[in-house]
Amino acid sequence: MKLVVRILIFTVLIPGTVLVYIPLWILRHRPPATSPAAGILRGLGIPFGLPLLAIGVFVYAVCAWDFGARGQGTPGPYDPPRKLVRNRLYSRVRNPMYIGVTTVLVGEVLVFASRTLAEYTCVIFAACYLFVLTFEEPYLRRKFGASYQEYCRQTPRWIPRFSRNPADSAEAR
Repeated sequence: MKLVVRILIFTVLIPGTVLVYIPLWILRHRPPATSPAAGILRGLGIPFGLPLLAIGVFVYAVCAWDFGARGQGTPGPYDPPRKLVRNRLYSRVRNPMYIGVTTVLVGEVLVFASRTLAEYTCVIFAACYLFVLTFEEPYLRRKFGASYQEYCRQTPRWIPRFSRNPADSAEAR
């Protein structure tokens, strides 16, 4: 099966479930509050939430593309990249795809002014964090060895590095 099709299937199944299907289910079963405060938050949520949704989707798309084009694999742990991806967003932070997913969820929280979606977002980020620490990073250390170790020394896990020189961020940490 072509790589692009595998990436699209993964995207519809996993991020689609986390970012669309479950939030829709939450909103259907636990609608946002209708208090005046929630109305104000919702009013602010559209101008702030929609850009976050767009940025998060863009970040995910760039990462998924790089996994295919550079890494020769998919975002799915069952079909991971065969090469270590260190370009573009991955040159600034080790986990931009998880950051993109979380950004979409925060955008949804703002747009829908939903406390339940906010709680769900916290659970998803915690799950991503634990997955990275307990599975992904140990797996990448075994698979890519010294190359991955060097990448970890140069690139922060969650907070993007914006300096031009990778050594700057390593010295600052």
